[in-house]
Amino acid sequence: MRAWFLATALVTGLLTNAQAQTPKQGGTLDYMIAADGGPSLDGHKETTYAVLHATAPFYSNLIRVNPENPSSTTDFICDLCTEMPTPTNGGLTYTFKIRKGVKFHDGSPLTAHDIAVSWNRIVFPPAGVSSAREASYPMVDSIEAPDDTTVVFKLKFPTLSFMPALADPWSYIYSAKVLEKDQHFYERNIMGSGPFKFAGQEIGQAMHGVRNPDYYHSGQPHLDGFNAIFAPKQQTRVDAMRADRAALEFRGMSPTARDQLVKELGDQVTVQESDWNCGNVFTPNHKRKPFDDVRVRRALFMAVDQWKGAEALRKIAIVRTVGGIVYPGSPFAATKDELSTFPGYATDMEKSRAEARRLLKEAGAEGLTVEMLNRNVDQPYIIVGTWLVDEFRKIGVTVTQNIVPTGPWLDKMRTGDFALAMEANCQMVVNPIADSGRYLPHDIYKENFAYHDDPVQVDIYNKMVRETDPAKARVLMRAYEKQILDIGAHQLPTLWFYRVVPMRSYVKGWKIGNSHYLNQNLANIWLDR
Repeated sequence: MRAWFLATALVTGLLTNAQAQTPKQGGTLDYMIAADGGPSLDGHKETTYAVLHATAPFYSNLIRVNPENPSSTTDFICDLCTEMPTPTNGGLTYTFKIRKGVKFHDGSPLTAHDIAVSWNRIVFPPAGVSSAREASYPMVDSIEAPDDTTVVFKLKFPTLSFMPALADPWSYIYSAKVLEKDQHFYERNIMGSGPFKFAGQEIGQAMHGVRNPDYYHSGQPHLDGFNAIFAPKQQTRVDAMRADRAALEFRGMSPTARDQLVKELGDQVTVQESDWNCGNVFTPNHKRKPFDDVRVRRALFMAVDQWKGAEALRKIAIVRTVGGIVYPGSPFAATKDELSTFPGYATDMEKSRAEARRLLKEAGAEGLTVEMLNRNVDQPYIIVGTWLVDEFRKIGVTVTQNIVPTGPWLDKMRTGDFALAMEANCQMVVNPIADSGRYLPHDIYKENFAYHDDPVQVDIYNKMVRETDPAKARVLMRAYEKQILDIGAHQLPTLWFYRVVPMRSYVKGWKIGNSHYLNQNLANIWLDR
């Protein structure tokens, strides 16, 4: 089972030598975030990397993926716990012992009670609180802290997906006393126990942190502080790296930007690359006509030539692989032959588009003109959106893009104020069953904006999450995927990303993973200058 979710990482540069060096203490890391901010600062509520890249250095987690092996799906280590637990009671009970002496940044003690309250907020959010990952934990029955150094998770059923889901980097540990006074405090404020303390922000422009001298991992962090600078335009980020106004951006740049920086900076820059557990998702709003008609949704999907699109876009954008709802390369992922039976994955595009035009005519939607909501992030949202607009034109559908900043983009999707949307499915540890939960209907998974109902889909998922036989779980995954892509035509994954991270060569200690959410607390980074 440890081999299921193996992912590959290509690393270029002088990593081996860097690992052998003794980390230097001091210095400030200036890095960029490829966005313009986020709706709030609450890691339990939000999903955009813009929030995590700005706030992860301030917080602790119960467990995390090993920062020395960030693409692993099984290499989990303690952050606030003292040792990884062995499940008991037939895989239904996980007992964690918690570090003593950990302090929040206000000087108050962090205990098992804070961990239990934070995790209950994620898994069982109270009224008026939104948890973006609530649907990832259908197996959890209860979370309790019987004393100050013990947290116990009890499950309803054993499952393959619990431990990877527990390593979710968004699972920030908040102060129980703060939450007791105000459940919405963390939407506007920062107060954690992580390697860096909050030192100020310019909303939508920059976030600042300074070293936490009371951090509980000995010798870390190495940096004196950091400045995270929001910069949604790639050329702005390239120019900043060229002039050394910033050392890197963690999400990833395009192949052309990489080549430009390597050509101009030579050995002053290194590059790390990896496959990426992330991809754009084209989403019709089922509550808006004519997209309440499955024929119209299927027609739009059938217009898209993903195989040809991948060949062209991989040269200019951070996309590379055609795939379904499961991370390509996982044994749970559909093969090309399996995918080619679904709308949106045809190999005979003349036949597929002819059928799409027939469906539009039958549905009374010929000559359809509509607006598609998109995020003002060029790589790859705008590029992929522009490609889709051209694909839809080939079946007589005129689509214009409404490109807005991250906050309004999420707000419009969360309120249903759109007809079509370009969004993304970006996950952490490769965990196919939990990851595909984001395709569940909105009343179960609040961050799914198709606003559809599908009890058959839900029933298949509930069976799959309880299945402990990998072969049987894969069969259920194919049925689940068919319900989403074909029978219901609910949403269409459009090309999986490929991560390319150029950085100034003086940045050491950081390793790329197959998710831009992992390894972002900055504790292990140091500057060789």
